Amino acid sequence: MERRKFLKNTCPTITFAFFGLSYIQACSKSDDESSSYGSNNLDISPDNTSGNNSQPNNGIVSSGNNITIDLTNSNFSSLSNPGDFINLTSVGVLLLKISSSEFRAFDNCCPHSGSKDDWSYSNQEFTCGSHGNKFGIDGNNVVNCGSAATSGDLKTYSTSLAGDSLTITTS
Repeated sequence: MERRKFLKNTCPTITFAFFGLSYIQACSKSDDESSSYGSNNLDISPDNTSGNNSQPNNGIVSSGNNITIDLTNSNFSSLSNPGDFINLTSVGVLLLKISSSEFRAFDNCCPHSGSKDDWSYSNQEFTCGSHGNKFGIDGNNVVNCGSAATSGDLKTYSTSLAGDSLTITTS
């Protein structure tokens, strides 16, 4: 028997025997179609063109600790209402629209497990889809990425809006 096939067929049975069904369920994603863990991932690499004044094709320019977002770019059309957010996985940022003139940016790294790609947002909290832990946005109790924390606030980055250009500073 092939090693991969053996491990695939044998390991779940052994894990269940040692830890029980609750252990397996705690670390699995829901198969429920109505799950609220859908995320708005935007995994595009920044267009770091230099030496010209052309607009980036994807709406993201990253330079050092600054990320500049062209909000008129079609990649950001889902940010039309307060409470809308996008997970900019390529630059490690959750971008949340607060109002027509205010955006907030957060580290997209889950303080509990280090996951970066499965978030939802409601009631002033981001929920990590990996384990369902909720993290606030007020910045009063910031917990670090991968620290095993199951509550607290995500790290906040400063933002400034000039017209349709949003600058996020990650330091």
